[in-house]
Amino acid sequence: MSPDASERAVEAVDDLVDGRDETPNERADRNWTEVLQELRVMQTGTQILAGLLLALAFQPAFADLSTGQRVFSLVLLVLAMLSAIVALAPVALHRALFGRREKRTVVFYGHAALVVALATVAALLVGVVDIVFDVVIGGAAAVIVAVVAIVLVAVLWLVIPLILRAKGADA
Repeated sequence: MSPDASERAVEAVDDLVDGRDETPNERADRNWTEVLQELRVMQTGTQILAGLLLALAFQPAFADLSTGQRVFSLVLLVLAMLSAIVALAPVALHRALFGRREKRTVVFYGHAALVVALATVAALLVGVVDIVFDVVIGGAAAVIVAVVAIVLVAVLWLVIPLILRAKGADA
């Protein structure tokens, strides 16, 4: 048997007992599709926030903001840029490795990039809500809303998924 044929024979065997009948390559393809879908969802919201932050700097009222508020809005713009760059990095890697049978590497990299992008998006969402409340109502309201947003992100993005993951491991 040639090396290619033996690789295909090994590859045809499902290495996980998870209720799916798929090879490691089929699993990598499915996982890559899921990573891409998650990237699409996140990217849309991030692009909208980035556009809002870009437009903010060109509004006449931007000059009325305090120096701290202007600096904070620029920090948020940098977070939006960082989020977009990190979220698009798996796509760039996929292009660089296209056709080289490295899908599992791309999926692993995509997962890591998504986790980092989620962290930057969480900070961006909290920051955008904070600055809007700071400008419209004032500092105390901004702090309250930012704390509520942090708690919501922590509960919905970390606590509940970890609880469900632990329950799934017990099943």
